[in-house]
Amino acid sequence: MATKKHTHAHKHAPTLAYPTQATFARGIRGSDPIIWSGKPQIAFVGRSNVGKSSSVNALLAERLARTSSTPGKTQEINFFEVGGKGYFVDLPGYGYAKMPKDAAEKIRKHILWYLSGGEAKPKLIVLIIDIRVGVTDYDRDLIAVTRTEGHPILILANKIDKLTKNERAKALEQLAQEFPDIEAVPFSAVKKENVLKVRARLFKLLGIQA
Repeated sequence: MATKKHTHAHKHAPTLAYPTQATFARGIRGSDPIIWSGKPQIAFVGRSNVGKSSSVNALLAERLARTSSTPGKTQEINFFEVGGKGYFVDLPGYGYAKMPKDAAEKIRKHILWYLSGGEAKPKLIVLIIDIRVGVTDYDRDLIAVTRTEGHPILILANKIDKLTKNERAKALEQLAQEFPDIEAVPFSAVKKENVLKVRARLFKLLGIQA
């Protein structure tokens, strides 16, 4: 009977405590065994200042992704292991105007290497934008690369809570018109809008039933 009880608990363990599920695995700057570990990966990309780290933390229900007061400071690709099943991959923020050109180019190359180098096989690319700003040329370039490589993509329209009802509807309509083939989810890392919905979807891709 004891064995049976233990089996039942183990089977459902991944659905319990979200805050204890995720751990920082490692930060990489190039080829690393973690990339071809066989565990599924979901990659998060976005410009500096769009709330990417805050969004990752909200989805993990844990403060793991490092937020910085200096945009573009983090240049590593950070892997967070979720429930022992797979990884949230936090790519460096890009497009910060005040960043030195050599640093910006290094970040661009890191992102391109992950997306198109052939080593990583992400299940999904999650592009986080500041909905008040909309999609920038940097984002369009990234979307183009993602499409070329055949990676599925989802847009999180973060900071949606900062808009009025009319502004929100207009901004989402503009997204739908420019990218009719890409789903855009209204999102707020601060107010937690659609966090549970997106979390369940991403966790399912990693083999975790929410």
